Amino acid sequence: MITIKEIAERANVSRTTVSRVLNNSGYVSEEVKKRVLKVIEETGYVPSENAKSLRTKKTKVIGVILPKISTETSSRLVNGIDEVLAKEGYQILLANSKLIPKKEIEFLRLLKSRHVDGIILSATNTNQPLVEEIYQLKIPFVMVGQHVSGLSNVVFDDYHATKDMVNLLIKKGHQHIAFIGVDEKDRAVGYLRKSGYLDSMKEGNLPIEESWVQKGIFDMESGNDCMKAILKLSHKKPTAVLAVTDRLAIGAMQYLKQAGLSIPDDIAVAGMGGSELSMFISPSLTTIDFSIEEAGREAASLLLEKINRGNYHEVTRTIKYRLLERGSI
Repeated sequence: MITIKEIAERANVSRTTVSRVLNNSGYVSEEVKKRVLKVIEETGYVPSENAKSLRTKKTKVIGVILPKISTETSSRLVNGIDEVLAKEGYQILLANSKLIPKKEIEFLRLLKSRHVDGIILSATNTNQPLVEEIYQLKIPFVMVGQHVSGLSNVVFDDYHATKDMVNLLIKKGHQHIAFIGVDEKDRAVGYLRKSGYLDSMKEGNLPIEESWVQKGIFDMESGNDCMKAILKLSHKKPTAVLAVTDRLAIGAMQYLKQAGLSIPDDIAVAGMGGSELSMFISPSLTTIDFSIEEAGREAASLLLEKINRGNYHEVTRTIKYRLLERGSI
C-alpha cells in the first residue's frame, strides 16, 4: 500500500505539502498541487479514513435517528439531509426507533459512543428522560419535528396548517367535521394539530360531538378503525373528516368506500403530510405538504454550522407548508 511519504518522494515535495493538498488546507502553489494530484491519480492512492479522523478529530459520520424507517416521510427527510451532507463528504448512520421512546435514548448513547460528529433526531415525543439525555450529549445536535427549549430545532407549523385545513373545509360549507388524531404525547402531530382543529371549530361556533374525535396510530388500518368508530358511535354523521396524517386519511377513505359512501359527496376527507400516495388514490387526497426534504436540508445545514463553527446556541427554523386542494373535498 502506497503511503504519503512515497507520494511526497515521487512528487518531489514534503509530506506536509501532500497533507495540505489532501486536506485542502494551507497554501500550496497551483503548479505543485497539480504535480501532487497527478502522482495520487497515477498511484491510485486512497487516504486512510482512520488516520484522517485522528488528524482532524472528525469521523465525517452523522447519526440520524428516525421514528419509522420504512415511511415515505423518513425517506424524504433522509434525502434532504444527505443532499447537504454528501457535498461536505459526510456519511449517514441511520437508526430506527420504531416509535419506541426508550430506543431513541438507546440510540443517542450508541451514536455518541461511535464518535459521530453530530446527531439529527426526528423525534415522536419530548419526554423528560429524552430531553435530559440530549442535554448531556455535548456534541452537535438538531431536533426535527418537535420543539425543545434550549436546543436547535427544525419544526413544522402544525398548528396553523391544521387551522388552514379546517377553515378550508368550513369555507366549503362543512359544519360537522370529525377528527382523527394520534397520542398527544407527540406534541407536534398529536397535540398541536388537535389544538388547531379544536380552535378553528370553536372560532367558527361549530359543534363537536365527542365521538367525532378519535385517536389512532400512524398507519392506514388505524385510520380505517377510527372512521368506523366515528360512523358507528355518532348521533349525527359528520360531513367531513380531517386526519393528522395521509396514511390515517387513506385508511378512513378505505372504510368509507367499504361502507358504500361516496367521497366527497357523502363525506369529504382531508389528510396532512403531502405523501406521494395522496396524489394517486381515487379521489386524490386534499392534504398539507410540509416540505419534508427542505426540513432535512435545513437540519443538515444547521448541524454543519454547529460542527464547523462550534455554534451551540438555540436556533429554531420553521418550515413553510402548502395546502394542496384535491378531489377528496
